[in-house]
Amino acid sequence: MRNPLKAVVRLAASGVAILLVAGVAFANLSPELGGKPTKAQQAAYARSGHYRDGEFRNLVPTELMTGSSTVSMLWRFLFNKVPDKKPAAPLPMRPLDSLAITKKPIDLVRVTWFGHSASLVEIAGQNILLDPMLSVEMGPLSWVTPNRYNPQLAITAEQLPPIDAVLISHDHYDHLDYQTILRLKDKTTHFYVPLGVGAHLLAWGVAPARVSELDWNDSVRLPGLTIVSTPARHFSGRGLTNRNATSWSSWVIKSATRRIFYSGDGGYGPHFQTIGRRHGPFDLTLMECGQYDAQWAQIHMMPEQTVQAALDVRARVLLPVHWGAFTEANHAWNEPVRRATAEAARLRLPITTPELGQPVTLNAGPLPQTMWWQ
Repeated sequence: MRNPLKAVVRLAASGVAILLVAGVAFANLSPELGGKPTKAQQAAYARSGHYRDGEFRNLVPTELMTGSSTVSMLWRFLFNKVPDKKPAAPLPMRPLDSLAITKKPIDLVRVTWFGHSASLVEIAGQNILLDPMLSVEMGPLSWVTPNRYNPQLAITAEQLPPIDAVLISHDHYDHLDYQTILRLKDKTTHFYVPLGVGAHLLAWGVAPARVSELDWNDSVRLPGLTIVSTPARHFSGRGLTNRNATSWSSWVIKSATRRIFYSGDGGYGPHFQTIGRRHGPFDLTLMECGQYDAQWAQIHMMPEQTVQAALDVRARVLLPVHWGAFTEANHAWNEPVRRATAEAARLRLPITTPELGQPVTLNAGPLPQTMWWQ
């Protein structure tokens, strides 16, 4: 008679394999995967100077993973016990009034952070959404990906008033959300995205006339505004076979009197100083801060680098984002903001730390600085 323990192990292994195969098959068939750039588009991307052999590249050599293997990193993420990896309760949140967004003075400059990187920028009378991941669940396999800490957001996509522009930094699921795009596509005047990302939006039913792909240093004009796509140091992909098939960007938003910078995701690099020289100083900088690890330090900044990057772009005020919604790395959920505020204080850089949904209004008195995460 065969060893019953071996039989159980084989059965369990077979079950896991079947689940993985089924999960991968479902993910690859799901509309969440998005679209693919055409051959003609891929040929045109080669003229950008940072697209070779079917992949977009960074300005400087960049490794996605340094040190140990991807398998050991995944094992550490799944099984290492990190204190306070998730908050014990939903985070403080201030519901956002859509009427307040609709009725506002033309000279108002206001930024509202919803958690992770999703933010609303109100400037020159325009409503600009940054990486609007406004869902509680993420991606086609929500049982695999992390869910949002809070069961709801300060405002839903349906409750938002008409949006003048949506800016996408890259196509990862925590920044480009299929369900949110479906809810925004008919109330958004235009989507501005990095090269290749437009294919996802078109696959999801966004009208081609509403989508523009921008290469690094391309700019567009809106009434009273200039929007510039600027470099970042990151990577892309929504499936197993399309790594770096689309580009990634940071974004500059300029009115006649105010300038705002959004870093998107990415590692620290010399591009921040270049952006500061060309487009700074910035009244407010939304800078990636969170979901980092020493093994992927070249594609996600440590909090101290976040502060230095803000100084490099000549920020007057730093608003740290990319935290406060999902656990995607092996650190305490509030460690990013603790380390960033300490470093900002050391380097005398003003920092604002609003609660979820709490507006940050420029030139309207003291900015939110309560340490609500403690």
